[in-house]
Amino acid sequence: MKRTILIHPDPRLKKVCAPVADLTDELRKLADDMLETMYDAPGVGLAAPQIGVLDRLIVLDCVKEEGEAPRPLIMFNPEIIASSDETNVYEEGCLSIPEQYAEVTRPKVVDVAWIDRDGNAQQETFDGLWATCVQHEIDHLNGKLFIDYLKPLKRQMITRKMQKLKREKARA
Repeated sequence: MKRTILIHPDPRLKKVCAPVADLTDELRKLADDMLETMYDAPGVGLAAPQIGVLDRLIVLDCVKEEGEAPRPLIMFNPEIIASSDETNVYEEGCLSIPEQYAEVTRPKVVDVAWIDRDGNAQQETFDGLWATCVQHEIDHLNGKLFIDYLKPLKRQMITRKMQKLKREKARA
């Protein structure tokens, strides 16, 4: 089932999410719904707070090549356990901040630990777009948006555009 994606500014997007203590069928269904919502948007990542759920859950799939098999990842309680000193700059966007993009500098490589949908502990090293995406989504779980990395003026400009967009949607 597709879920509604919250648009910034929304107070739920600035909250720190609670760890998932017990993996339930309800949470697995939520993860499946999030993947469906992300693919439909379309996006490469989605965090639970973006659909109003304040649990530490993210989904991502950064496979972009035509004809390449999708690689959906579901991560409960994801945590960056190591990151490189070397950085990358990517032009980031966000499904909660539609049609707004800005360059963000982040570690180029990160090691992430998480629990998969079957309750198994996982760990993987991510590089490039995957590294950027997983860091972006984990930021959501900590109440941080990509625009929080920008200079105040640019951040305010984007926030005003989003407020205007929300007003227009409310009238429609």
